[in-house]
Amino acid sequence: MSVSLALLAASCGSSSSSSDTTSVAVSVNQHVFESDHFEDGAIVGDVTTEDCTLSGGTKTQCARVTIAGSPASYKVGPFCPSTLATTADDAGIWFDGSGVYDLDGAFIKNLADFYDDSKWKLYDINGNVNVTDTKEAFEGAARPDVAEEYQNHCVEGQLAWLTNGEPVQTTMLIPLKPTKASSASSAHPGNFGVTFDGVVIAESAPVDAILGAYTIAAFDDCGGHYNPVAGYHLHGVTGCGHLEDIETEGETKMFGYAADGYPIHLPLEGDALEAADLDSCNGHSTATEGYHYHANSAAKNAILPCLMGEFVSTSEAGGPPQGPPPGASQSGTQQSSAGFDTAAIAAKLGVTTHELEDAMALGDINSAAKMLGTTSAEIAKKLGVSVADLQSTLNTQKTTK
Repeated sequence: MSVSLALLAASCGSSSSSSDTTSVAVSVNQHVFESDHFEDGAIVGDVTTEDCTLSGGTKTQCARVTIAGSPASYKVGPFCPSTLATTADDAGIWFDGSGVYDLDGAFIKNLADFYDDSKWKLYDINGNVNVTDTKEAFEGAARPDVAEEYQNHCVEGQLAWLTNGEPVQTTMLIPLKPTKASSASSAHPGNFGVTFDGVVIAESAPVDAILGAYTIAAFDDCGGHYNPVAGYHLHGVTGCGHLEDIETEGETKMFGYAADGYPIHLPLEGDALEAADLDSCNGHSTATEGYHYHANSAAKNAILPCLMGEFVSTSEAGGPPQGPPPGASQSGTQQSSAGFDTAAIAAKLGVTTHELEDAMALGDINSAAKMLGTTSAEIAKKLGVSVADLQSTLNTQKTTK
């Protein structure tokens, strides 16, 4: 089992390969990874440096950084409104790829008209909003196959409902000096990066699945929310938390690093956005900052559309893991709290990392397969292992939490 999934990790999640080289293409003024930019408390333990191999084959050095998983300089929430009278000041936001909306009581009341579907009704006859107010309700609603009793709910989580009531820490290997890839990567490492506040920059939220179950997975005003497995993470950027001032005219503040080591700045708007001439991954180069990204508006539900640089490949593991449970990545490059290389396995199964994490959280391979719209036998076939081995892996995951 260990060998099989380690080989799987070695074959997934990398972009098209360039030649095996030790060169690092960094402009003179390129801003590179520095742990000093992070807010106090955003990083757990020491940041160490180690050799790493990037997705295009470049051999270089990376910073191994473990982020706290809870914002160091701002308070999480609020999320859902409690009643139809709740104002925007006491609730979060919702974005669906088309716009950002105040998640107040009036928005909840108008959902049937807004989405042109009479099945929407997230409130009772007294005007109280159906909110996931227990751990069981949260876990039952925050997954693709939402049970009928949790449909027409506003979904929100709490730190107390995560494993041991603790934030989910995530370890990443971030190139110390970013290297441009031969082209924009069609694959990515799962999470797109980290903020200076110690929060994961996640891929797009599965809006179609959320709306299809007549739920609203509420975000706070900072664009983040809880997942039972991934903990608190961002799907949109609104300017919260620790920011680094940039003195260049027409530029926005920097708030984190992408997985390829390039800085990420706040969104551009209006004339500044037009003048920036961003590439397909929302990046451009300036004389003072070198190459960097600008986040999308939160409305797009995609902080970054892709990566222009090489990121750490799971092929660096090179063999079965020694310490973590079967299927873990020895390189530690995009792991859940249990150590699983969810990005590589999700790519092999053709699902998103969030869908895989939600399915894994069930702890039962047959239930997980059903959630993913397949069978345990089909998953086992794709991964080259037995169904018994898959269940053993999930059992190990539960005991390591």
